[in-house]
Amino acid sequence: MKVLLTHAYFLRLDPKQEKAARPYPPLGTLYAAAAVRAAGHDVSFHDSFFAPGAASLAGPLAAVKPDVVVLYDDGFNWLTKMCLSVMEAEALAMVRISRETGATVVVSGSDATDHRRRYLEAGASYVLLGDGEPTLVELLAALGSGGDVSGITGLARLEKGELVETGRRRSPADLDTLPRPAWDLLDFAPYERTWRERHGRFSLNLVSSRGCPYGCSWCAKPLFGRQYFVHSPERVVADLDSLSSRVKVDHVWFGDDIFGLTAAWTGRFADAVEASGRRVPFTIQTRADLVLDGALRANLVRAGLETAWLGAESGSQKILDAMNKGLKVEETREAVRLLKADGVKVGLFLQYGYLGETREDIEKTLAMVVDLLPDEIGVSVSYPLPGTPFFEQVKAALGGKTNWVDSDDLDPMVPGAYSPAYYRRLHRYTHRLFQSRRGLANARRLLAAPARATRAQLRSAAATLVHLPASVAEGFLLRRLERAERKSAEA
Repeated sequence: MKVLLTHAYFLRLDPKQEKAARPYPPLGTLYAAAAVRAAGHDVSFHDSFFAPGAASLAGPLAAVKPDVVVLYDDGFNWLTKMCLSVMEAEALAMVRISRETGATVVVSGSDATDHRRRYLEAGASYVLLGDGEPTLVELLAALGSGGDVSGITGLARLEKGELVETGRRRSPADLDTLPRPAWDLLDFAPYERTWRERHGRFSLNLVSSRGCPYGCSWCAKPLFGRQYFVHSPERVVADLDSLSSRVKVDHVWFGDDIFGLTAAWTGRFADAVEASGRRVPFTIQTRADLVLDGALRANLVRAGLETAWLGAESGSQKILDAMNKGLKVEETREAVRLLKADGVKVGLFLQYGYLGETREDIEKTLAMVVDLLPDEIGVSVSYPLPGTPFFEQVKAALGGKTNWVDSDDLDPMVPGAYSPAYYRRLHRYTHRLFQSRRGLANARRLLAAPARATRAQLRSAAATLVHLPASVAEGFLLRRLERAERKSAEA
């Protein structure tokens, strides 16, 4: 069969991410394309990432004339897990455009899983539930032979207006049985150009696993669920070698929900990296309690770990416990100290607005940032995604808006201690405070040892002239807004 694969993330429609200019290809879509091609189908790929919108699909549809169009969003990218409403609108438009050509339309993604009837009523014939590649291969075989699809696990479809589902598909226990992503279908040029122009190097994405075994109450797992299957370390390094044979890779972002759970796996990974002779700096997402393991941490450093992002979330233990995070604030503090001592950069994910958060909890988070001074921070607002315990707690209070428009929306969407305007101001204040304190710290280092100054330290210190007065102004505006909202609540 002639199969056209695409996805529904458009960088131009997400101003915050367009400004950040850190584009990563749709890895999940390329995995699916490889699986479909390995099953013997004629595969074409349309990359929407740099396209202006859904209408860009018309050209490929006319050129390929596919039997089946597969709208397969990248489940390894947190931006698709957020189910941004601006992307959903484009996805539904792509479904309708594809359906008008007479093609069978198949959809896989977090939003389609959460709102499958919406996609089916827009014209999709099938929505894939769970890990989509095995289901997609079986579905295409049945469609090609005119066979029965009712026994295929992982499908949702409409039958006489009724929603019919066959459960969710789990990932293969042995991920090494999956073919490598179809990198040959991707045009690397716009990704590489953007990275090199803005950041001076080219970063690409890989994954070593699927799923996450932890149960944070706000974290959505619509595709992979609370499972954890992992590639062999040797396969991960072989994937990197294969990718590096196509394009010069200066850095790798591992898009795993959680990378390297054990010292045994990370030890084999470091050994495989050393044996390959290709040590590429990489960034991961991990947990503070994992990197407290000295052997695991040493293995990651040996393999080339450049940056570790930790889900710190809050400086308040009360909030961490409410999130079912399973972490202590002290573990985050110690993990940051140890990683820095090993020469690893640290990023902290922070989250405001969780249920029960007070101004005292916010101050604890701000104090943690100032005390630890990580290399980067990512600040967000608690976001109720379907299927999470957090969503179940607040769904009765949700209004008409249930998704962010884009990734800079920052609307809590449920009544909380403060308004959306307050959290947007808090977001700006946190960043300004962080940058000003880092700048002052770098200025002190420069004065103490000017001969060892780096370009990054010089830039950070100089930027303090902007960030310091801005943080004072943002702090003043934040306090004024807080007083106004308190007064309004008391009236």
